[in-house]
Amino acid sequence: MLTATDLHVSYGSIVALRGVSIEVQQGELVGVIGPNGAGKSTLLKAIVGAVRPKQGGITIDAKSILGKSPEAIVRLGASLVPEGRHIFTKLTVAENLQLGAIVQRDRTHAEADLEQALALFPVLKDYYRSQAGKLSGGEQQMLAIARALLSRPRLLMLDEPSLGLAPLVVDRVFDSLDRLRAAGITILLIEQNAARTIELADRIYVLRTGRVEFVGTEEEFADSSAYEHALFGIT
Repeated sequence: MLTATDLHVSYGSIVALRGVSIEVQQGELVGVIGPNGAGKSTLLKAIVGAVRPKQGGITIDAKSILGKSPEAIVRLGASLVPEGRHIFTKLTVAENLQLGAIVQRDRTHAEADLEQALALFPVLKDYYRSQAGKLSGGEQQMLAIARALLSRPRLLMLDEPSLGLAPLVVDRVFDSLDRLRAAGITILLIEQNAARTIELADRIYVLRTGRVEFVGTEEEFADSSAYEHALFGIT
């Protein structure tokens, strides 16, 4: 479904990605982990059209998306839950969710999708008419995911969804991702919580200093020396 090949991205003289290649097959949950400054968020920004690679290619369903706007990429079926959630705090939960469905033309589908999103995150139903800024951090993260789902994505991308959340809330977020994968949504997860991502993902990419240092499954990560080398450069 998604292929990124030999991506090079720089911010002025600072090189963020150095020949990164990844792929996500339909129905997979693929995790990208690594330390701060590894290039994880830059990879996601390149995929969604927020930054333009100096070199390399990105395709969805084998069709190039290089040069397309973020809005056009959403209409191709790829939706992003950004780091920091970026919900509209002065709008209600309902209004935030309505914005997520704005790309849908079929109102019947939109209403059905809304019901499914509220079933996935029942707390949003409890606060449906409340101002979104009054929600807790975890509840705001659930709102951000639900809003993204209302664009009917075939590929859901998330940037650090567990950042700043309490452990119990992190459990709920990862459980919701597992249920979405089971429902057939393809997921690309960018995360610093390496242990939880390795446990959940079908395949994991480790980025360090802008390069892919390791690709493997949970079983392959059972070798702690490989894990430590991939994340920290320990031999």
